[in-house]
Amino acid sequence: MVTSSREASHRIFQDRPELLSPVFRVLGLRLPPKAAVEVLTPSPRVDSVLRISPSEGPGFLLAVEARGRRDPERASSWTYYLARLGAEYGLPALLLVVCQDRATARWAAGPFVTGIDGWTALRTHPLVLGPDNVPVITDPEEVRRSLALAAFSAMAHARDPDCSSTLKGLAQALATAEHDSAAYCSELLEIGLGDTPARNTWRHLMRTTGTFFPGRGTLVEETFLEGRAEGLAEGLAEGLAEGLAMGKAEAVLRFLRARGIDVPDAVAERVTAATGPGGLDRLLDRAVAVTSAEELFDAE
Repeated sequence: MVTSSREASHRIFQDRPELLSPVFRVLGLRLPPKAAVEVLTPSPRVDSVLRISPSEGPGFLLAVEARGRRDPERASSWTYYLARLGAEYGLPALLLVVCQDRATARWAAGPFVTGIDGWTALRTHPLVLGPDNVPVITDPEEVRRSLALAAFSAMAHARDPDCSSTLKGLAQALATAEHDSAAYCSELLEIGLGDTPARNTWRHLMRTTGTFFPGRGTLVEETFLEGRAEGLAEGLAEGLAEGLAMGKAEAVLRFLRARGIDVPDAVAERVTAATGPGGLDRLLDRAVAVTSAEELFDAE
């Protein structure tokens, strides 16, 4: 899962490629129908690279970059990397820049010119998504039709007052959404909204609606570790609530299984039999980070 607001702004296209079609419509472009999307390994010069391969006709590359401020040096590297991508893959390459503020979006639109006075050797025209062209989505039905687009809209408008309307619609939609999609959008938003009032609004909505999912420093992780998991929603959240109600030992086991970690019977018995002051608290702490159930007891 993503670990920063910037990463959320570009990783969403890797994780939810269906978002590309409505985004291209926003940009006034047409994404070829039935196009396959492949994630390529980027370099430090760009955040994400996607290869778009339509069922008919030539494909192209899409480099995606998240920008939070002006950076002339970064703009120079965009020109270089687009040329390099085209040469390496033999495909035309486009650059999509995602911004959360209008000033950065205006700068990112370029064009960025390489050459001397009187002669242009290269001219880079990025595609830009920001508060001015990403639509605000407030209609609950529209939110339910495309959770990914609504989440992206909320991130793009994180600094706008209208963002709260989108977040309320998302919170309502997540209550009835398929669990994996709801979990992804919930955590993506808490991280992707960054250090903005919108993030506090989202956390409040998650508290009041009871929609919690595990993340990196997100609300559910705090709630889980502090033992304040009340009124959790279905799926993983429901499992955590029941686990805490049944006791910390069961909570440890449920949390490991919810993370996809196999729990052998021998480990389950040791967890259930764990006693002593702070013993289960330590196991709860370790359950967040271990990669196997046996690691719970490595330090003992």
